[in-house]
Amino acid sequence: MHLLSNRLKQPDLLAHLSALAPAWQAVLRTDEAKRALDDLSAMLAQRLRSEAVVYPAQPFRALEALTPDAVRVVILGQDPYHAAGQAQGLAFSVPDGVARPPSLRNILAEIELEYPDDPSQLVLKANADNNDLSRWVRQGVLLLNTALTVEDGQPASHAGKGWEIVTDALIQSVAQDPHPKVFMLWGAHAQTKQVLLVNQPQHLVLMCNHPSPLSARRGANPFIGCGHFKTANAWLLQRNLQVIDWKA
Repeated sequence: MHLLSNRLKQPDLLAHLSALAPAWQAVLRTDEAKRALDDLSAMLAQRLRSEAVVYPAQPFRALEALTPDAVRVVILGQDPYHAAGQAQGLAFSVPDGVARPPSLRNILAEIELEYPDDPSQLVLKANADNNDLSRWVRQGVLLLNTALTVEDGQPASHAGKGWEIVTDALIQSVAQDPHPKVFMLWGAHAQTKQVLLVNQPQHLVLMCNHPSPLSARRGANPFIGCGHFKTANAWLLQRNLQVIDWKA
């Protein structure tokens, strides 16, 4: 991916839905979600007319390779990375060849802690390699942010603009699917979404601090040492479900 190719050019979000499976489209075309998408599209069009730089080019990329019933693990982020070339529509992921952000560095370090005897050394490759987490998406991991666009250099600039209505609907649709899934809620923001998972005993919910360097090693429930990746796989295996190769 070219470093500047992740800029949003098409502000009409409904135009992006054609790349999604019908099950996702059905969720996003319900009255409340569609109203939110219409409002967001108008906001994005106005910001682009004002020459704002908005990321990523594909806001719904996390959904493109999955259907709700194919999701096995949900990892919930907050909003996309806000620098050129970083955000690619997958929470915590950046393209290979882009410097590894601190949160992703801690995520991959935690995997190495949990699987120290794995012969694969991909996680420990040079800083700009193995950062694209689309390999997890292909295994059924939904890497969803709660806001799906952001402006250059302005973290959380599109939070509270309506994206939460859209992504809450997506989370609920995944949670209501009868297939067992693991939800990893890292940090206080992600943990507010636990309310969307009530009365869904078929799922496993794992919570700890956010992998950001500000919190990854602090408090009563630090991210480093949380064991979430191994716990998720053990739980999936107990249900005769395919585990995730986190180091693929």
